[in-house]
Amino acid sequence: MAPRADGTPTFTEQARRRQLVDCTIDLISTRGYPATSLAAIAERAGISKAAVLYHFSSKDNLTRAALEHVLAEFTAYVRERVDRAAGPRAAVVAYVRAMIGYQQANRRHVRVITEMLLDDAGGTKLKTPGQHDTGNRWQELAALLSAGQQAGELREFDARTVALAIGGAIDGVVSHWLAHPEYDLDAAADELETFTLDAITRRAR
Repeated sequence: MAPRADGTPTFTEQARRRQLVDCTIDLISTRGYPATSLAAIAERAGISKAAVLYHFSSKDNLTRAALEHVLAEFTAYVRERVDRAAGPRAAVVAYVRAMIGYQQANRRHVRVITEMLLDDAGGTKLKTPGQHDTGNRWQELAALLSAGQQAGELREFDARTVALAIGGAIDGVVSHWLAHPEYDLDAAADELETFTLDAITRRAR
């Protein structure tokens, strides 16, 4: 089916693109990024490689679309829970819990993120420095922390530094869980909540 006159994809094209993104996520999460070829994606989707290229002109464009889809769902999940929080302090706790909770429930998506952003099997070297800031991660947490300070609920500190520290702690815990599935991630989330509150709570004089 041809695109509409204004160039926007038809409903059928949108459905096919979503199918290709889903197939790409499945393949990256099970085989890894290097083994996820256009031919493998086409086979998984049950269409020709030429049909894949009709919707996405290259592997890079398709895998980038898969990563963007994963990050959008991740961001929406976290934001929904933060928005429901009753106050700035609770919003920070909700952020930490949601970051852990989403990754615990969506291991496939975590694999896509690590495969796309990290350059080595150890999961320590970024392909492009700063890529963990995709989606303005530290900036959004820093904004929550600053709001808590302005409301008088949190102590004075550098919001950027603390946001980076909390984000790094979350990444470290999840990375360890991915390598050691027996690690109790629920208990780790409890400890991270305590760690975060100890770092940000206003202290009595």
